[in-house]
Amino acid sequence: MQKCILVVDDDEMNLKRTKRILEKEYNVILAKSGEEALGKLNDETVDLILLDIAMPEMDGLETFKRMKGLSIDIPVIFLTASGDEDDVLSAIMLGAVNYLKKPFTPQELLKRIAVGIEKK
Repeated sequence: MQKCILVVDDDEMNLKRTKRILEKEYNVILAKSGEEALGKLNDETVDLILLDIAMPEMDGLETFKRMKGLSIDIPVIFLTASGDEDDVLSAIMLGAVNYLKKPFTPQELLKRIAVGIEKK
């Protein structure tokens, strides 16, 4: 049975690109916002979450905090375009298993996901 990955990003192109990279090896669920992601977590069994840090309304860090508050314990890899060390440090301190700076290579994404799923 394929593992399931939830990809959360407000950029439609990033969602499509990431899905294309992952869909051969994983079931992929897409969400365009933190709110949508939280809703999908109620309905789906997810093995790992790729979560963009910079999103309007509810950013990735706030989404992750809400997941923790709901006792959702799924490995999270944060995606960041800025590479802002404070954001990355905050993500790791909250319990993220890793982070990946955009743009990323397909190989690097797949490698980090494999390691993240092993930690589950």
